[in-house]
Amino acid sequence: MNVSGLSSIASLYASSLSRGQGSAAASNGARAGSETGQQGLTPEELKQVAELKSRDREVRQHERAHMAAGGGLITSGASFTYQRGPDGVSYAIGGEVGISTSPGRTPEETIQRARQIKAAALAPTDPSGQDRAVAAQAAQMEQGARLEQAQAANAARKEASGSLPEALARMYGAIEGGNATGFSAYA
Repeated sequence: MNVSGLSSIASLYASSLSRGQGSAAASNGARAGSETGQQGLTPEELKQVAELKSRDREVRQHERAHMAAGGGLITSGASFTYQRGPDGVSYAIGGEVGISTSPGRTPEETIQRARQIKAAALAPTDPSGQDRAVAAQAAQMEQGARLEQAQAANAARKEASGSLPEALARMYGAIEGGNATGFSAYA
Protein backbone atom coordinates (compact mmCIF):
# COMPACT_ATOMS: atom_id res chain seq x y z
CA MET A 1 0.00 0.00 0.00
CA ASN A 2 1.24 3.46 -0.74
CA VAL A 3 0.98 6.61 1.26
CA SER A 4 0.05 9.18 -1.32
CA GLY A 5 0.40 12.91 -1.61
CA LEU A 6 -1.74 13.38 -4.72
CA SER A 7 -4.47 15.95 -4.41
CA SER A 8 -7.16 17.71 -6.34
CA ILE A 9 -4.77 20.62 -6.87
CA ALA A 10 -2.96 18.48 -9.42
CA SER A 11 -6.07 18.35 -11.60
CA LEU A 12 -6.50 22.13 -11.31
CA TYR A 13 -3.03 22.65 -12.68
CA ALA A 14 -3.59 20.15 -15.44
CA SER A 15 -6.71 21.92 -16.65
CA SER A 16 -5.44 25.48 -16.21
CA LEU A 17 -2.24 25.19 -18.20
CA SER A 18 -2.82 25.66 -21.89
CA ARG A 19 0.60 24.56 -23.13
CA GLY A 20 3.58 22.51 -22.02
CA GLN A 21 1.51 19.84 -20.30
CA GLY A 22 3.00 16.45 -19.65
CA SER A 23 5.10 14.39 -17.36
CA ALA A 24 8.85 14.21 -16.95
CA ALA A 25 11.07 11.75 -15.20
CA ALA A 26 13.74 14.21 -14.05
CA SER A 27 13.48 14.57 -10.29
CA ASN A 28 15.41 17.84 -10.25
CA GLY A 29 13.48 19.42 -13.11
CA ALA A 30 11.76 22.00 -10.93
CA ARG A 31 15.03 23.16 -9.44
CA ALA A 32 17.18 23.44 -12.57
CA GLY A 33 16.62 26.17 -15.10
CA SER A 34 13.53 27.73 -13.53
CA GLU A 35 14.88 31.26 -13.99
CA THR A 36 16.04 30.93 -17.60
CA GLY A 37 12.68 29.99 -19.13
CA GLN A 38 10.73 32.93 -17.71
CA GLN A 39 11.58 35.54 -20.36
CA GLY A 40 8.63 36.19 -22.60
CA LEU A 41 6.00 34.72 -20.28
CA THR A 42 2.69 36.49 -19.79
CA PRO A 43 1.64 37.62 -16.31
CA GLU A 44 -0.82 34.69 -16.22
CA GLU A 45 1.95 32.23 -17.11
CA LEU A 46 4.24 33.74 -14.47
CA LYS A 47 1.45 33.23 -11.92
CA GLN A 48 1.11 29.59 -13.02
CA VAL A 49 4.87 29.07 -12.63
CA ALA A 50 4.74 30.54 -9.11
CA GLU A 51 1.84 28.23 -8.21
CA LEU A 52 3.67 25.21 -9.64
CA LYS A 53 6.83 26.09 -7.69
CA SER A 54 4.79 26.37 -4.51
CA ARG A 55 3.03 23.06 -5.17
CA ASP A 56 6.38 21.38 -5.91
CA ARG A 57 7.74 22.49 -2.51
CA GLU A 58 4.58 21.29 -0.72
CA VAL A 59 4.62 17.88 -2.41
CA ARG A 60 8.31 17.27 -1.69
CA GLN A 61 7.92 18.32 1.94
CA HIS A 62 4.82 16.10 2.29
CA GLU A 63 6.67 13.02 1.00
CA ARG A 64 9.76 13.75 3.15
CA ALA A 65 7.49 13.76 6.22
CA HIS A 66 6.16 10.30 5.31
CA MET A 67 9.68 8.95 4.81
CA ALA A 68 11.02 10.42 8.06
CA ALA A 69 8.21 8.92 10.16
CA GLY A 70 8.06 5.59 8.30
CA GLY A 71 11.60 4.50 9.17
CA GLY A 72 12.27 0.84 8.40
CA LEU A 73 8.77 0.25 7.04
CA ILE A 74 9.41 2.40 3.94
CA THR A 75 9.61 0.09 0.91
CA SER A 76 10.41 2.71 -1.73
CA GLY A 77 11.51 6.31 -1.81
CA ALA A 78 9.26 9.08 -2.96
CA SER A 79 8.06 8.97 -6.54
CA PHE A 80 6.51 12.02 -8.09
CA THR A 81 4.00 12.97 -10.75
CA TYR A 82 5.29 15.90 -12.77
CA GLN A 83 3.74 18.62 -14.85
CA ARG A 84 5.65 20.83 -17.25
CA GLY A 85 5.08 24.52 -16.61
CA PRO A 86 4.83 27.25 -19.22
CA ASP A 87 8.53 27.93 -18.57
CA GLY A 88 9.42 24.41 -19.80
CA VAL A 89 10.38 23.13 -16.34
CA SER A 90 8.81 20.03 -14.79
CA TYR A 91 7.27 20.51 -11.34
CA ALA A 92 6.16 17.83 -8.87
CA ILE A 93 2.38 18.08 -8.45
CA GLY A 94 1.82 14.76 -6.65
CA GLY A 95 3.78 11.97 -5.04
CA GLU A 96 3.75 8.81 -3.04
CA VAL A 97 5.95 6.77 -0.74
CA GLY A 98 5.74 2.97 -0.50
CA ILE A 99 5.28 1.58 3.01
CA SER A 100 4.90 -2.00 4.21
CA THR A 101 1.54 -2.67 5.84
CA SER A 102 2.15 -6.33 6.59
CA PRO A 103 1.51 -7.54 10.15
CA GLY A 104 4.29 -8.57 12.52
CA ARG A 105 5.08 -12.10 13.69
CA THR A 106 3.42 -11.53 17.05
CA PRO A 107 0.49 -9.37 18.17
CA GLU A 108 2.93 -7.11 20.02
CA GLU A 109 5.03 -6.61 16.89
CA THR A 110 1.90 -6.00 14.83
CA ILE A 111 0.76 -3.30 17.28
CA GLN A 112 4.14 -1.60 17.05
CA ARG A 113 4.14 -1.75 13.23
CA ALA A 114 0.56 -0.44 13.05
CA ARG A 115 1.44 2.54 15.22
CA GLN A 116 4.43 3.38 13.03
CA ILE A 117 2.34 3.04 9.84
CA LYS A 118 -0.28 5.36 11.28
CA ALA A 119 2.37 7.88 12.36
CA ALA A 120 3.95 7.82 8.89
CA ALA A 121 0.60 8.24 7.16
CA LEU A 122 -0.38 11.21 9.31
CA ALA A 123 3.10 12.81 9.49
CA PRO A 124 2.51 15.60 6.92
CA THR A 125 0.81 18.75 8.18
CA ASP A 126 -2.04 18.21 5.70
CA PRO A 127 -2.63 14.45 5.20
CA SER A 128 -4.42 13.48 1.98
CA GLY A 129 -7.46 11.23 1.76
CA GLN A 130 -5.19 8.31 0.85
CA ASP A 131 -3.00 9.10 3.88
CA ARG A 132 -6.06 8.98 6.14
CA ALA A 133 -7.19 5.69 4.56
CA VAL A 134 -3.79 4.12 5.29
CA ALA A 135 -3.95 5.41 8.88
CA ALA A 136 -7.43 3.89 9.28
CA GLN A 137 -6.18 0.56 7.94
CA ALA A 138 -3.30 0.67 10.45
CA ALA A 139 -5.75 1.39 13.28
CA GLN A 140 -7.79 -1.68 12.26
CA MET A 141 -4.62 -3.76 12.14
CA GLU A 142 -3.73 -2.61 15.67
CA GLN A 143 -7.25 -3.36 16.92
CA GLY A 144 -7.09 -6.88 15.44
CA ALA A 145 -3.76 -7.51 17.15
CA ARG A 146 -5.14 -6.29 20.48
CA LEU A 147 -8.12 -8.65 20.09
CA GLU A 148 -5.71 -11.51 19.39
CA GLN A 149 -3.76 -10.59 22.54
CA ALA A 150 -6.94 -10.55 24.64
CA GLN A 151 -8.07 -13.93 23.27
CA ALA A 152 -4.69 -15.48 24.05
CA ALA A 153 -4.73 -14.05 27.58
CA ASN A 154 -8.29 -15.30 28.12
CA ALA A 155 -7.35 -18.79 26.91
CA ALA A 156 -4.33 -18.83 29.24
CA ARG A 157 -6.53 -17.83 32.20
CA LYS A 158 -9.05 -20.56 31.40
CA GLU A 159 -6.31 -23.14 31.14
CA ALA A 160 -4.78 -22.06 34.43
CA SER A 161 -8.11 -21.98 36.28
CA GLY A 162 -9.17 -25.36 34.85
CA SER A 163 -6.09 -27.10 36.16
CA LEU A 164 -6.26 -25.63 39.69
CA PRO A 165 -9.27 -27.67 40.89
CA GLU A 166 -7.69 -30.83 39.50
CA ALA A 167 -4.44 -30.11 41.30
CA LEU A 168 -6.29 -29.47 44.58
CA ALA A 169 -8.26 -32.69 44.18
CA ARG A 170 -5.04 -34.64 43.69
CA MET A 171 -3.58 -33.04 46.81
CA TYR A 172 -6.59 -33.85 48.99
CA GLY A 173 -7.67 -37.11 47.48
CA ALA A 174 -8.91 -38.55 44.28
CA ILE A 175 -12.14 -37.33 42.72
CA GLU A 176 -14.24 -40.04 41.16
CA GLY A 177 -17.60 -39.44 39.63
CA GLY A 178 -17.61 -35.93 40.96
CA ASN A 179 -17.52 -37.00 44.68
CA ALA A 180 -14.46 -36.15 46.67
CA THR A 181 -12.97 -38.78 48.89
CA GLY A 182 -10.37 -38.14 51.49
CA PHE A 183 -10.36 -37.49 55.17
CA SER A 184 -13.30 -36.83 57.39
CA ALA A 185 -13.30 -35.04 60.68
CA TYR A 186 -15.96 -37.48 62.02
CA ALA A 187 -14.37 -40.79 61.20
